[in-house]
Amino acid sequence: MTLYPFSAIVGQDKLKKALLLCAINPGIGGVLIKGEKGTAKTTAVRGLAQVMPPLADTGEPVPFVDLPLGASEDRVLGSLDIEAILSSKTKRLLPGLLANAHEGVLYIDEVNLLADHLVDVLLDVAASGINTVQREGLSVSHPARFVLIGTMNPEEGNLRPQFLDRFGLMVEVEAQTDVPARTEVVRRRIAFESDPAAFGGQWTDNQEMVGKQIAEARRLLPFVQMPDGLLKMISQLCIEWGVGSLRADIVLYKTAITLAALNGRQVVTPEDIREGADLALVHRKGKKAAPPQSGQSFGDQGNADGQNETRSSTPKEIAPDNQKEGECGEGSCDTKADDSIAGIDFRMNIPELKNTAPVALPEMLNGRGMKARQTEKGFQVNAFKSETATDIAMAETVLHALVRDPDQLRVGRQDLHQKVRNGKAGHLILFIVDASGSMAAGKRMEAVKGSVLNLLQDAYQKRNMVAVIAFRGVEASVLLEPTRSTELAEQALERLPTGGRTPLPHALQLAEKMLASFVNDGRIQPFLVILSDGKANVPLPGAGGDAWRQSMQLAESFRYPALVMDTESGYVRYGKARELAAALGAEYLTLDELSANEITGTISERIDR
Repeated sequence: MTLYPFSAIVGQDKLKKALLLCAINPGIGGVLIKGEKGTAKTTAVRGLAQVMPPLADTGEPVPFVDLPLGASEDRVLGSLDIEAILSSKTKRLLPGLLANAHEGVLYIDEVNLLADHLVDVLLDVAASGINTVQREGLSVSHPARFVLIGTMNPEEGNLRPQFLDRFGLMVEVEAQTDVPARTEVVRRRIAFESDPAAFGGQWTDNQEMVGKQIAEARRLLPFVQMPDGLLKMISQLCIEWGVGSLRADIVLYKTAITLAALNGRQVVTPEDIREGADLALVHRKGKKAAPPQSGQSFGDQGNADGQNETRSSTPKEIAPDNQKEGECGEGSCDTKADDSIAGIDFRMNIPELKNTAPVALPEMLNGRGMKARQTEKGFQVNAFKSETATDIAMAETVLHALVRDPDQLRVGRQDLHQKVRNGKAGHLILFIVDASGSMAAGKRMEAVKGSVLNLLQDAYQKRNMVAVIAFRGVEASVLLEPTRSTELAEQALERLPTGGRTPLPHALQLAEKMLASFVNDGRIQPFLVILSDGKANVPLPGAGGDAWRQSMQLAESFRYPALVMDTESGYVRYGKARELAAALGAEYLTLDELSANEITGTISERIDR
């Protein structure tokens, strides 16, 4: 399949430069690309592999591995080779995706939706260049030096701060807003789709030029020096950006020397550091950090101090981020690492275990399939040994039995493994908020806004979405469409109108329409949260009639889990919210303190049950 040429991408200079830097120096730790759909993220990533110099030993194109979201830990890291156990009674590693990506590109689309433990492992390996697999008494290490690239749509939620910090660089890409550039994008894309081969041929020279640039920068990189004075500039910039992690200083160092190599120089300049900061510090910037200074005065000082400095620091003097003293680093591991992935064959005798009487599993022994009780939804990402497994991981269970006794396959309780799932289904938490009234309504809306932002902090991991419908005056309105994005929520809830009457029926009608679209395709589980005193006094638009009766009829038609938080106050109370909860079949609560944390905690307890 012919891919769109990397050099033919219009604009997106920062994105292309970040990719080239990681191709030259994978030790930077990869790049995270944030942007909406249709901003050339995937096109640029796939195009990068085409322009990277071929593998030195074989002359073949560098591997490009696309890591699926549903991949298990064994598929990513590596697993035991069952065929080797059965045929020769030896334990052997079956390489995973990390081995396949060695000296190439490992691409993760929607990395913010990947299971936390896999993100952590991938970032560890990307930084160290070594992957260690431990399975059933076998420990194997092999080189896994690759360019790690993750892409994500900010509308789907953010990565947690600890994972953001682990990515070396980050780039935010936006759609073209320049008319001539946007026109050129369309013109080139149409030409490519009409005749991919002819279009690619027009860019052959440019593609080769980029490949030579990468190769030359790689050759030059070990000789690049940074004047000692510029190290102070790096520390100063990190402090100005409010960055606490020292990883930022190290990544900025690596980025600056790589920029120098890319530009054909052996000495880093202040401009390299300023340009590198825009890639290495943006996603690490502290929330309360003062705006970074232009760096002109300090840069000039760094130039004066640094360029005249006789001492120098080379890249070899800085250890990898996660390398401890005495551990092997890139190219220096002398234990079980082997530069030839295909040659991995770590054989060992299978240890003898006491043959305890196995607990027979009749369904398996008589040839029928064993039906494991499903405790969670979603795809399997891992498994752990458990004699009380309820959601049985069949492959791991059988493999353990094989390793225990290769001559006779008998599955006992001691072999059982429990599945670890990464559920796809999350919740749509829909707030229906009474914004009628005045002072109390304002406090209510502010509390809901705070709760929405709290719930979105880990929305990407739990697959949750949040939406807000407010009702006041003569009708209800959607303040926030379903989203996982904190940024979008902050923008949508910036202005919170209050006051007027209580059109509760219209709010329930809007909620029914919104939830139906999600329930029909099974993407998400709705959870309704109503904050109101229930005193409906405005009927459906254009319908007339009794507003309270309409509210009860709509509530009785709902079939979604719900929670009603009664906001009624005062000595005399009418109990309308309690009646509304009964019609919904919902849980009813009164909150002593209507605060963001109180609302968030209450909702989290319900949806995590």
